Amino acid sequence: MNKANIKCPRCHSSELSKFGYDLQANQKYQCKKCKRQFATASIKNKSKQTKYPTCPKCGKATYLHHEYKHYNRYKCGNRHCNHILVQYHNMNIEDTSSDKLIGSISMKGMRFSLNTILTALTLYFLNNSSTRMISQFLFLSQGIKVSHVTIASWTNKFAPFFKLKSDDLKQNLNLESDDWHADETVVFIGGQRYYLWLAIDSETRFVLAFHLTKSRDESSASSLVNKAKAFGEPLNFITDRLPSYNQAAKLFKKAKHVPVKPMSSDVTNNLIESFNKTFKAWYKAKKGFNDFNKANNLIFMFIFHYNFIRPHGSLNHLTPAEVAGLKTNFKSKASWFISA
Repeated sequence: MNKANIKCPRCHSSELSKFGYDLQANQKYQCKKCKRQFATASIKNKSKQTKYPTCPKCGKATYLHHEYKHYNRYKCGNRHCNHILVQYHNMNIEDTSSDKLIGSISMKGMRFSLNTILTALTLYFLNNSSTRMISQFLFLSQGIKVSHVTIASWTNKFAPFFKLKSDDLKQNLNLESDDWHADETVVFIGGQRYYLWLAIDSETRFVLAFHLTKSRDESSASSLVNKAKAFGEPLNFITDRLPSYNQAAKLFKKAKHVPVKPMSSDVTNNLIESFNKTFKAWYKAKKGFNDFNKANNLIFMFIFHYNFIRPHGSLNHLTPAEVAGLKTNFKSKASWFISA
């Protein structure tokens, strides 16, 4: 290689001096400006590697300074600049717990009719009724004898089936509004503390994503944000001042992260706090959960009914999905489950 064509890979200076040979007998050079040592063969090999971004300030090349789980940190090779550039990625982000439901994807072959099962589920998740009360109601109103243990099994067994319906219905929704809110609340599973992460759309009240986990770290927040991104991006992403949201919010390309200050009157997170209150009223009546998988399934079923079945007084007695653009009525809702 002609020495006139060789430049320092760090600062791109052509002022070089020979500096011996490497272990493969390749000529080594040392840059007179930044003192970087390199061999000509290493320059050829680097051209085949993934290109690092150029410095936005001076236009020089950057090098990988630190590699983290959810983002990489690059530093400008120009010693007079030393600008730090951070690029976020979602290659290593774990799936949310809502993607790990366990149960049946069909209601075929059941002893009881589809109408009986759906009635029991509606009473359980919307009316906050216990399984024993539902069993008594079905017997008194319809003459159907069904054990409360069977009803309890229905409440979490069909979560994967409802998820298939939910994924299909979400394709018709428009949830790119001005504000999204995120928060976490505590639930207990088998006496141990867990955190339920939630993201909700401000205009439609639609719950965008949830994640049940034992931690409140950046990884959990990133899983929540990455799941919510399937619906697009808001203008503002409003959260509390938990530091875990600071890095996770940067997964958005355009959305502005707005951490709510304590006792702030300008911007509040009251919307999602109101949902937490609704959820806790249902959760406390169940006296906690005993198993993680069942808890995960039950929470998903509650959110499905909240998004698609339950009419909201603040939304003119429409469901969040209907406000988001889902065209439906009583007959079409019944047709969702005919093919079950």
